[in-house]
Amino acid sequence: MADPRHPRGLVPGTPGRNRHVLDPCVPVLLLRIDPNPFHHGTLGAVRSLGRCGVEVHVAAEADRSPVARSRFVRQMHPPPPPGAPLDEVAAVLRRIAARIARPAVLIPMDDAGAVAVSRLGEALSGAFLLPDQPGHLAERVADKALLPELCRGVGIAHPATVEPRDEREAAAAVGDLGAPVVAKWSRPWLLPPDAGLRSTCLISTPQEARSLYRRGLGTGSALLLQKHLAPGGGDWFCHGYADGSGRLHGGGAGTKHRSWPRGAGLTAVGRWTPVPELQGMVERLVGELNYRGIFDIDFRVDPETGRYCLLDFNPRPGAQFRLFADAGGLDVVRAQYLDLTHQRLPAGRALPGRTFVVENYAPLSALRALVSAALPGRRTSPLREPAWHAPDDPAPARHMAAEWSRHAARRLLRRSGPPSAALPGHRTEPPVTTRTTPDERKASC
Repeated sequence: MADPRHPRGLVPGTPGRNRHVLDPCVPVLLLRIDPNPFHHGTLGAVRSLGRCGVEVHVAAEADRSPVARSRFVRQMHPPPPPGAPLDEVAAVLRRIAARIARPAVLIPMDDAGAVAVSRLGEALSGAFLLPDQPGHLAERVADKALLPELCRGVGIAHPATVEPRDEREAAAAVGDLGAPVVAKWSRPWLLPPDAGLRSTCLISTPQEARSLYRRGLGTGSALLLQKHLAPGGGDWFCHGYADGSGRLHGGGAGTKHRSWPRGAGLTAVGRWTPVPELQGMVERLVGELNYRGIFDIDFRVDPETGRYCLLDFNPRPGAQFRLFADAGGLDVVRAQYLDLTHQRLPAGRALPGRTFVVENYAPLSALRALVSAALPGRRTSPLREPAWHAPDDPAPARHMAAEWSRHAARRLLRRSGPPSAALPGHRTEPPVTTRTTPDERKASC
């Protein structure tokens, strides 16, 4: 629950305090269908709104979840199961709406939730406040098979991509594109949790392409093979919220300084790095699509052409969205809340150079930041934000550290011992990394 001493503003010690006051007039529901207990983006949204006094509800896996320990969570609710049909997702959300007992802002935190909410917009409109998004647009931009055509339509570069129709074409594409190639799935949110398929990986041989094609049959997600762009030009991302008139708020352009796993995957250390060219491309794309709501778009520079190539368009907050909290504390989730509750969206002041560190994926970077902050005369800098640690909400970081240590130990035991090995006092269970969580696992096969 939010701090009752600060029901209408930011809690002392948070970036941008006293810069902008948010009226917490409406509750919010954060929806996460993907069962990843270590999703720090959900915690970021909980804290961002909870510190303003908003009543925050979360529909996500609560077992072992550090997010559930946050003092800013009013109530955890069971989410729809992964792969649930639309009518079941709608039924779960209606039950939660009945418990909340008044209309709430609904913010999906993963692609599965974003696509479902987009398709259910009209059916949910009485219970939840949602952006006025064109029908099925979230599904269209999230589908990686449709991205090449979408990019061509607005003049944005995209890596050469092949959608093989059989094993033979899959094998041939490796030679045509040049090994290694990026293998990804058009709709990764549809992959069965027990399929052992990563949303994105690197492959080097025709045999690997054939095997992936066979394993993907019947999943509802097509295999895509894409030219691999060497990371020399850097990995970039743009976040933002498009309001009802299409104006962008709460985001910016950033670069990955470290990723997990290394060279691919989520941002472990990110830096706010304004790039007018990138931001102009994103504004043009969002305007052409008439997109409304929160987005997270990934880019990589093609070393052969020097052009920014769009890799992914995610119709929901990126896990590192708090990187772009401006001098007034505005970020994409606060922007959506303000817009949908008809409050003023302030003109923010960017904080170039601001960094975001995910402690469990970049422990040395996090340790250096903590040591620096502990030096005499040093204060917590608004230009640096850890994903888990927060003086006003310490429980999630403690729980994450304990659970992550056990998670890492279980993985080590599985690699070095017999399959039945387990830590004393702990049951053997499937590791988080065996689940298909598109935000977390973009690594080599």
